[in-house]
Amino acid sequence: MSLPAFLDAMRTRVEPRVIVSDPEAIAPWLTDWRGRWTGMSALLLQPSSTAEVTAIVQAAEAHGVGLVPQGGNSSMVGGATPPSDGSAVLLSLRRMNRIRSIGPDHAVAEAGVILDTLQQAAVGQGARFPLDLGARGSATVGGLAATNAGGTQVLRFGTMRAQVLGMEAVLSGGLVHDSLSGLKKDNRGVSLDHLLIGAEGTLGIITALRLRLVPGAVQRAAAWIGLAGPHEALALLRRLEAATDTIEGFELIPDPSLARVLRHIPQTRAPLASSAPWHVLVEAVTGAAEEPPQQLLERLLGEASDLLTDAVIAQSDAQTEALWRLRHSISEAERAAGPAAQHDISLPIDRVPGFLLEEARLVEQRFPGTEASGYGHLGDGNVHFHVRAPAGAGEGWADSTEGKAVSAYVHDLVTEAGGSISAEHGIGQMKRGELARLASPARMQALRAIKAAMDPRGIFNPGKLV
Repeated sequence: MSLPAFLDAMRTRVEPRVIVSDPEAIAPWLTDWRGRWTGMSALLLQPSSTAEVTAIVQAAEAHGVGLVPQGGNSSMVGGATPPSDGSAVLLSLRRMNRIRSIGPDHAVAEAGVILDTLQQAAVGQGARFPLDLGARGSATVGGLAATNAGGTQVLRFGTMRAQVLGMEAVLSGGLVHDSLSGLKKDNRGVSLDHLLIGAEGTLGIITALRLRLVPGAVQRAAAWIGLAGPHEALALLRRLEAATDTIEGFELIPDPSLARVLRHIPQTRAPLASSAPWHVLVEAVTGAAEEPPQQLLERLLGEASDLLTDAVIAQSDAQTEALWRLRHSISEAERAAGPAAQHDISLPIDRVPGFLLEEARLVEQRFPGTEASGYGHLGDGNVHFHVRAPAGAGEGWADSTEGKAVSAYVHDLVTEAGGSISAEHGIGQMKRGELARLASPARMQALRAIKAAMDPRGIFNPGKLV
């Protein structure tokens, strides 16, 4: 690697505004959102065009310099943090933030467009972008595609992969892949779009995306429901799915997680008059000619009253947002409550209730003093499974010998159940070793071969995924 030569090359190929070398300006972007990884980078590159990204990639390959692409720096697995040895530089896509075009059924957005910005632009077209998550104010569409993000609407619309109709990306050699025309049929071999989605920036740099929009949410309503357990929640999900196709969110929440939100997040209050050991947040969205969502939820929940202990239905968008705030605040509240080993896992949906009960007890028995529980998107089998540290443990417990043993055991249980150790947050650097340990030889062989073929100089997001 020759960083001085790379910098000299950059100065001849891009405008001075692209290159940031001030350590104070770079420092905020060197640590991940969870505060678990801090890297080193002598440079922060801020291109505002695909041509500038092309120049950067070509120079990086010529001088053996790694590039760590970064959007909103909201990765949960250290996927956008540079290596600690300073062997790579940060490539921020935040200045590539134009919505190039937008209509009622699609938008072409550059990688640095923030999710909330896209959502608001879609509303202006009488449409919606059908993916939402708590980090909507900082996460960028390029990062969402690079990690194949999920969120709360996967039940009806699928992950980010299902929202991408085409893309623009800079590959090895500075070659530009462009499928922004969004062909519905294109059988010219393997889909480069699908290779890049979920690859976490290890195969190339996504610079723009053609994204699906759906008709606007004419009417929406949410219900907060108390239940005896996750088995009742699954039964309720199956009944709702059989009765309607308007359910967009179905979130399962144990009472201790709700209690932490009420304890640590200001201006929150319990949604139900009575207590319940488990909760579900359901959202229905209907069109103008369909049954109003409040009426629909009232009717369907009445028919399923044998499964419920209590329920409340939001009567306005403000009330619906208040219920969703409780759900979106869980991660922040869990972090405020103390150290924990956190796991973003997916399971066959029918296996989720048993895992949240039996496997949680197995973890607590094997590691005395811990408390294991999970919450998340029951409709797509995605569980955020947290194991809280024993009393008195320090902030770094998740990275301690015991914390790593907990995570390895949880991942073993997930694998035995036919699940995945990464549902929507990616592998990054956090789970790279676990992926190699638990994934099939066929998967690892394919991932490594694809990486070697598409990134022969090893410059794209080094140290992540494989």
